[in-house]
Amino acid sequence: MAKILVVDDEVDLELLIKQKFRKKIRANEYEFVFAYNGVEALTKLKEEKDVDMVLSDINMPEMDGLTLLAHLKENVPLIKSVIVSAYGDMENIRTAMNRGAFDFITKPIDFGDLTITMEKTLNHVEQLKSTLEAIRENNVLKMYVDESVLNFMGTYDYESRLKANEHIEATVMFIDICGFTAISEQASADVVVNMLNNYFDVMVPVIIENEGYVDKFIGDAILAVFRGEFSLDNAVDAALAVRSKINQLPISEFLPNYTPQVSIGIARGEMIRGNIGAISLKRLDYTVIGDTVNTAHRLQSIGQPNQIIIQERCRDKVKESFKCKEVGAFKLKNKEHAIKVFEVLE
Repeated sequence: MAKILVVDDEVDLELLIKQKFRKKIRANEYEFVFAYNGVEALTKLKEEKDVDMVLSDINMPEMDGLTLLAHLKENVPLIKSVIVSAYGDMENIRTAMNRGAFDFITKPIDFGDLTITMEKTLNHVEQLKSTLEAIRENNVLKMYVDESVLNFMGTYDYESRLKANEHIEATVMFIDICGFTAISEQASADVVVNMLNNYFDVMVPVIIENEGYVDKFIGDAILAVFRGEFSLDNAVDAALAVRSKINQLPISEFLPNYTPQVSIGIARGEMIRGNIGAISLKRLDYTVIGDTVNTAHRLQSIGQPNQIIIQERCRDKVKESFKCKEVGAFKLKNKEHAIKVFEVLE
């Protein structure tokens, strides 16, 4: 239902409007609200938050229609106004248009013309609302959807592209905030969530700066993916920077006994990227899976607070750029033999 504010000091106009539009009022297509000058109109708009359009006279006491237009343009730009006035000279028309009027109708009112003008104006308002809603949804989408998915959606035939699962060669980094699960029992939900989000806000820009992207947040952990020829070097650079920034964070006043630290596992190799989830629930996650992803997770679980753990073959690729120290041989789940793992120091 469209809500229309009629602003006119002619008392008879209210009755005339109600008579001419009685069918649409009865059918709940239109609802009219009335004010007798610009000051009263602004008061009505504060009370009636869902007004879609304004029909306003020009010559009124206290505040005229042209002054009202200026207030509407500044305070409620989504509401569109149509001037309905006996003053149909070009100067008034130009002033009204410059102050944001959507259209101009002269008195005496031709109700056939008024009806068409109102429908046109209300359609325009609906289009504006739809556009704003799409922008809002897109901004929300960016909070929840992997950037690579959004890039696909910006291209023609994105549906078929999203269905294209693929093998990729990449580096995976798994970052865990050490001891954070335990502190959730010591603080309120708001404190825990806000702290966690603050930590993530420190880490995510570092990942992006080093040409990686966040594949997903898993509880108090981040799974990040790096692609390209130097993906392993970029991942290690990101890990060192993340560790440094987390170590520089001040102690929270809400949890003075907790010092944030991270343990990080990094692995490079082949993996599958595609839509994983339950189609029946219409919930799919565009993500990476495979042995390399699992290995990064298990290397992280080996790591102690402040440690960045990689396997031997990754150490061999970055040893000229980064100082590493052997930690030992570990038997990882689903691996036939124990593997040597190394800590990246600097």
